[in-house]
Amino acid sequence: MTKVFIDGSAGTTGLRIYERLQDRKDLELLRLPEELRKDRDARHEMLNLADIVFLCLPDDAARESAEMVENVNTRVIDTSTAHRTNESWTYGFPEIRDNRERIRDSRRIANPGCHASGVISLLAPLTESGIIKKDINLSCFSITGYSGGGKKMIAEYEEENRDMLLDAPRMYGITQSHKHLPEIQKVCGLEKAPVFCPIVAPFYSGMEVTIPLHKSDINGNIEDVRRILRDYYKTGLVRYSEENENGFMSAHALSGRDDMEVSVCGNEDRIILVSRFDNLGKGASGSAIQNMNIILGLDEKTGLNV
Repeated sequence: MTKVFIDGSAGTTGLRIYERLQDRKDLELLRLPEELRKDRDARHEMLNLADIVFLCLPDDAARESAEMVENVNTRVIDTSTAHRTNESWTYGFPEIRDNRERIRDSRRIANPGCHASGVISLLAPLTESGIIKKDINLSCFSITGYSGGGKKMIAEYEEENRDMLLDAPRMYGITQSHKHLPEIQKVCGLEKAPVFCPIVAPFYSGMEVTIPLHKSDINGNIEDVRRILRDYYKTGLVRYSEENENGFMSAHALSGRDDMEVSVCGNEDRIILVSRFDNLGKGASGSAIQNMNIILGLDEKTGLNV
């Protein structure tokens, strides 16, 4: 039976992974008593006893835990930002290029960021096909539920007498130095980072990423863009969809799920690329479990809500 240890199981990502895995009969979940959760020696033992380790920690703590893994048979899936642009780690988005095969054979996998997952799902197939150039000037807009901010933000939003400013969507990352930009640029092969506008809104979970394009931005037309995305996503947790809610597209549509929808809207002159998913699902925990399933040679959807 495969032994699994979640280092950082008290955070939102770790808790969702635990919820998805706790009833699986093919796994043994290793857990530390609460009083030993931050004990270095106890964590060292678990990290090297497990077959699969999920790191659900802040960046510095994730780097420390990764360095503590000495067992050559232990496979590590890091959900932090720490290793996403590290060449010695495999980027854990299975649906693009040859990543699925690389993940299957890798000992160290860097799970994608939530905003980054949405942007990459839309751009990577288009830069790979050449329908958009890698020196393109892009802007990206992303709205997310507040659970993406972790326990502290969840508590702020769910407080009975919360600040009235939390009742409306709030833009952040206003210095254009958001931590997901390096992986977006690297994985999509972009020569310039996009102008990125992330927004947190007063709903628990769900995410919608949009990228506008003009006809002059593409080497083709809107139907070419649709065809590329439709043909690209045949397997995995990403699918092409033309569905909407009577002319609306809600960021809450895939809340609680672990899959992702990509869509192409607009007209011949002005195109909007849209990716919808759960920031805790395909944007975090669902993606991490998908990567574990690939490592174990299982159906990628095993134990997931799709």
